[in-house]
Amino acid sequence: MIEKLSQKDIRMLKIGAVCVAAILVFVFASKWLDHWTQARKSLAELQDKLELLDVGKAKQAGLMSIVPAFEMPQKEETQKFLFRDKLNEQLKKAGISSKPLQVVSTVKSPQAGYKLLRLKCSAKCRFGQVLDLLASLKENPYLVGIEEMRIKCDSKKPQEVDLDLTVSTFVR
Repeated sequence: MIEKLSQKDIRMLKIGAVCVAAILVFVFASKWLDHWTQARKSLAELQDKLELLDVGKAKQAGLMSIVPAFEMPQKEETQKFLFRDKLNEQLKKAGISSKPLQVVSTVKSPQAGYKLLRLKCSAKCRFGQVLDLLASLKENPYLVGIEEMRIKCDSKKPQEVDLDLTVSTFVR
């Protein structure tokens, strides 16, 4: 069959094959070029976001001061003493003298592998001291949350309050 084709026909077939190959290269190259352009655009957006996050030392120190401290949970007995000691220290710093802290319960936490240990604090103090304590609680690296807080005011002495506070921590 090729023998019946003239030189002109063979040349046309070769040019046609080259054109088909060029069309295929163009289609795949344009898709690759679009993908490459989009990837470069995405990279530029991410770099812009990173530049926004790049803050100076002073600003970073200010941001870190408002983030609560946190220590990873330890075994129950160790964590209980660490948490109790730190909470007692914070109570004393706020000027609150409380009854001895009581372990209310240890319950399974929704966080896999951890239990929730609750401590209850009862004290008589001034309202300003309660506010000081609440402001400093974020510095406790073992605190997970405030579970319950009750404040009763005496009608004769409005600045003196009875405080019942239940706080929790994670234990392994």
